[in-house]
Amino acid sequence: MAHRGAPRKAVKGEIKLDLGRPNPKQARFLASNHRYTAYGGARGGGKSWAVRVKGVGGALYYPGIKILMLRRTYPELENTIISPLIELLNTAALDGKPAGDRLFTYNATMRTLFFANGSMIKFGHLQSANAVTEYQGQEYDWIFMDEATHFTEWEFRVLAATLRGVNKIPKRMYLTCNPGGVGHLWVKRLFVERDFRAGEDPKDYFFIPATVEDNTALMDHSPDYIQMLDLLPDDLRAAHRYGDWDAMAGQFFGEFRRETHVVKPFLVPQEWSRYRAIDYGLDMFACLWVAVDFGGRAWVYREVQQPGLIVSDAAALMRGLTLPEERIEYTIAPPDLWSTQKDTGRTMAEVFARNGVGLARASSSRVQGWLTLKEYLKPGADGRPNLLVTEDCPCIIRNLPALRHSDKNPSDCATEPHDITHICDALRYFVQFRTLGAIRQAVREEPEERGEDYDDAMCGGAADEGYLMYS
Repeated sequence: MAHRGAPRKAVKGEIKLDLGRPNPKQARFLASNHRYTAYGGARGGGKSWAVRVKGVGGALYYPGIKILMLRRTYPELENTIISPLIELLNTAALDGKPAGDRLFTYNATMRTLFFANGSMIKFGHLQSANAVTEYQGQEYDWIFMDEATHFTEWEFRVLAATLRGVNKIPKRMYLTCNPGGVGHLWVKRLFVERDFRAGEDPKDYFFIPATVEDNTALMDHSPDYIQMLDLLPDDLRAAHRYGDWDAMAGQFFGEFRRETHVVKPFLVPQEWSRYRAIDYGLDMFACLWVAVDFGGRAWVYREVQQPGLIVSDAAALMRGLTLPEERIEYTIAPPDLWSTQKDTGRTMAEVFARNGVGLARASSSRVQGWLTLKEYLKPGADGRPNLLVTEDCPCIIRNLPALRHSDKNPSDCATEPHDITHICDALRYFVQFRTLGAIRQAVREEPEERGEDYDDAMCGGAADEGYLMYS
């Protein structure tokens, strides 16, 4: 959408290029000097125009600047960035005449704009997560991530590491974003919630929220656009019309609500049954502690997530966080831990057992597990859900509502971003194990009272209708 009127001037030497006039929110984006600036929220806020103008302005103002502009796929890049940007340059007025090839040349093979002053804008796309490694080792002064929520945090950080160089051009990254997508969680954390972790400087991050009403050019030319947004389903309307970051497009567990499912920490009665549910991998070990009251309601009251743990360390961490007075009925684990390892000839379940943690095998059915979890989240006979989470479990509270529908199977959850799925998988294993009645079939876990049957159990003697216990 062209923005005409009083011109926005991009100035370098004698070059005065009319690029149009920004609205107030776009002007804040164009003027931002933070290291990371994010702009967006609702649809129709004029994000792509701001990216194009900011990129051209930087190329003209800083001779020799290296700029990278990214979208997830090349068709998106071509339609929203490359073609409109070239049209903008071709029609912009330079000394009262079209700028044309006096200002730039475009190499379609290299997908790069070369400017007469030595600046360049390279256009890239990341069709897969592995493609980001192609940019490692390169150097850029500015990077634009259009629709940043389509990228993972790992991709964001890898790309941010390429902001370097020996020149004096300020190193910056500009992001546009809407709620939803694989990167929803990290964009929301950094720019909306401003929930920073060690090493993240709050001064580096700046967010400019915008709605369709802020884009006066769009409102003038397409007044029906708001009506189109108003007709969307509730969650999409909240996200796309109003920029609500708590209502994600594609959210799998839309029924999860903090005010409904999250409770204050409390002293769990010793008479309640207690369980642990884990998901294990070197990239992330996740464990949940769940108590079940006499009415069958499940209470998730403790959690831990930690990457880089070998089995013995994961088992030690689990045991260390379990209080002496807690009697854990079962530690429920994914079925892949029963796969024999080529290097040792053992299963991971055996190694856990040798380190003092016997495991009960959960079902491998993802769809059935997620649908079972949805049932647990529904209100019970007394109006409360059959699964509640205490505030001591921030990871499951944050990650469960961030899960999206799979693009291939709407009854399944997406497996990306992978770093948020582990603890959710652990919860899936728990509810499915309970529902399928595996507890009634398996042998009780009592590692401190191992008898003559221990070796038999280690060899698989406790298998019962597909559920295997190591005790």
